[in-house]
Order: sequence, then C-alpha cells, then structure tokens
Amino acid sequence: MELQFPALKDVELARQRIQPYINLTPVLTSRSINRITGSEIFFKCENFQKVGAFKFRGATNAIFSLSDAEAARGVATHSSGNHAAALALAAQLRGIKSYIVMPDSSPNIKKLAVKGYGAEITYCKSTLESREETLQRVVEKTDALFIHPFNDVRVISGQGTASMELLEVVDDLDYIIAPVGGGGMICGTATVIHEKKPQIKVIAAEPENADDAYRSFKTGTLHPSVNPNTIADGLLTSLSPLTFGIIREKVHDIITASEDQIVEAMRMIWERMKIIIEPSSAVALAIVLSNRERFKNKRLGIMLTGGNVDLDHLPF
Repeated sequence: MELQFPALKDVELARQRIQPYINLTPVLTSRSINRITGSEIFFKCENFQKVGAFKFRGATNAIFSLSDAEAARGVATHSSGNHAAALALAAQLRGIKSYIVMPDSSPNIKKLAVKGYGAEITYCKSTLESREETLQRVVEKTDALFIHPFNDVRVISGQGTASMELLEVVDDLDYIIAPVGGGGMICGTATVIHEKKPQIKVIAAEPENADDAYRSFKTGTLHPSVNPNTIADGLLTSLSPLTFGIIREKVHDIITASEDQIVEAMRMIWERMKIIIEPSSAVALAIVLSNRERFKNKRLGIMLTGGNVDLDHLPF
C-alpha cells in the first residue's frame, strides 16, 4: 500500500484549525551562542508551547479534525510523556474523553500533568509490547480512537505549523535543524520547507546512543531502535514507515551527537538564554557545536522542541 505523505496544504489547514488553541511561540537569538558557534542561530521556542512541547500542535490538529461522531468515542494513546499530556489537554478543550496508557515507571510529574488534564490513565510495564497490549485492551473496552504520536498525517501536519511560523519571522536561512525520535517534528518541518523554501536544507539531529534514524537514513533500510540509552528521553522511539519515507525524500542529512555534547548544549542554552529546555531539545544545538566548520557563517533555524525536564535530576 502506498503511503500518503502530508502536503503543504495539510499544514496550512492545520494552522487554521489549531490557531485558537495553541501558543504562538517566540523566535529567540543569543549573541553569545552565535559567537561561540560562529553561526547566526534563530531558536523557535516550543518549550513555551502549551504542555511545554511542540506535541500539542499535532495532538490538537488530530482531535479537532475528528467528526462529531468520531470525537464522541473519545481518544486513546500510549505515551510516557509529552504526547500523553498534549492529547489529554486537546481532548479536554474539545470536551471529549481521553484514555492514556502510561508505563508505571513514568516520572510522577508527568503522571500528575496527564491526570490534571482530565485523562483516564491505565498503567503498564515499560516495554513497547506491554504498552501496545494494554492500549489494545483499553480501545476494545472504550471504543476510543487511537491517535498515534507520529505515524499520523494529521499529527505531522500539526507539527509542521511551527516551521511555518518560523519562516514568517526569518526565511533567509541556510539550514533548519530539528531533533528526530519518531519523526513527527522533522517530517512536519521538512514538508513545509520542501514546498515553501526548497533552498533551505533540513537536517535531523539524533543522539549517538539512539541512532536508529541515522542508520536507517544512511543504509536506506528502516532500522528499529534497540535498547537506546540516552539522556534525550524524548528521542527513544523508532521511525515508522511513514516518517522514514518522508525523511528519505525531504531531509538533507542526519547528524548525531554524544551524550556529553547534548549536556553541554543544554547547559549553554540554560545559562546563556535563561530558558529551560529538555535534553531532547538540546540535540539540535549539540550537532552545531560539534560540527562548527560545517555551519560556520551560516544562518540556522533550530527547533527547541520542549522544556519538560525533571528539575530533581539535572545532568549538570
């Protein structure tokens, strides 16, 4: 079966649909980080998005795309973090039920956030198999619609609205860099750039310790994520056939960063910009710091994807 890729028109419709509900996040710069990197960087700050992450865009587009009959069934997903909170809040805004399967090992702060948005939580073991089996039982019991965190054109289109906003602030960029886990953000970004500004190169940033997307991209074969072990906990997921297909067609390159480089970049943004980002967000700056010659004198857009970090367990 041929995969249906999202198009620019899907992102434009998503933007109209979600505009009443999302935050228009700022684009910030830092003269000191520009001096350190030798680049001119424009940070799109999705750490200021509702639920503290870009995921709210895709979840909101998916939920407000449903017909009234579909929405009446409620929505369900499995997630340990940002997608769970995003879906729960978007469902609350539409006035429908949400059912979230979360690993019992999820941070307590994330459990409280999801519960606070009115979701009904079912706990499972922290394996993909347990997540999927538990979700299947929940869906069979409730008849709720499963909203996948990234393997969904509606979700990808919603994520693409962030880069559309970035281009309205600064469009003469050489590169746009975004982290890659399951691929929702990088695919939404690439969809917009490929059609609106094809001269801008889209680069995905990934931890060395969870480099399945990098290996998939370089070999042309989809590799699953096996035992990833990285501080960037939002980037542990494998690509789907849909997101891998979009990346192969529309992403220029994937570059990896070490754990030390990720921590260095995270600390630099905290210290120099006085904003909180999570480790997954820092991977994009980390690849610039470790490839300074490649990006020297270039104008870069960097997607800061979220700011949900456990303040009791900082890496510095």
